[in-house]
Amino acid sequence: MLEQRIQQQFFESADLQYQAAEVLARPIADATAALLAAITSGGKVLVGGSGAGVALAPHLARLFAGRFERQRPPLAALALSAGPEAAQQVKALGLPGDVLLYIDDGEGHSTMVISAAQGKDMTIVVLAGRGAQAFSELLAETDVLVAVPHERAARVAELQMLVLHCLCDAVDFQLMGDQAP
Repeated sequence: MLEQRIQQQFFESADLQYQAAEVLARPIADATAALLAAITSGGKVLVGGSGAGVALAPHLARLFAGRFERQRPPLAALALSAGPEAAQQVKALGLPGDVLLYIDDGEGHSTMVISAAQGKDMTIVVLAGRGAQAFSELLAETDVLVAVPHERAARVAELQMLVLHCLCDAVDFQLMGDQAP
């Protein structure tokens, strides 16, 4: 019984990934373009989040500043603090042309952080799950919403991690070509 329950977790996760691949490919490509525009023009990526997204933010910043699956020059990326301090960091560090990548789990200080980025004329990329539609009203036409199509927080976090890895791979591919990892 327990083993079947464990297997079911894998099946649900794999099924969601399969379904989301088609739905999320375009927004992930758009997010990649926004990240590349900042990086190639001397800008930086500020990464923040709420809930589980707080843990994912330093992971992405590390992969950008270090490496994903192959060697490349470091990319300017910084993980923001958790909570309302993140908005203050955006106000202090954000510049026009930079990107705020915000990983939302539906229960954070996203409005304050997004507002701070808008005040600095930054492009905003939001990875969201539950409540993703609320971001549609906040974001400008040039911003990107990657909305994970699921309600369960665990599934959303799993897919957000995969989206971050897709972004790293896509940025590396665009910068360095189709070299094998």
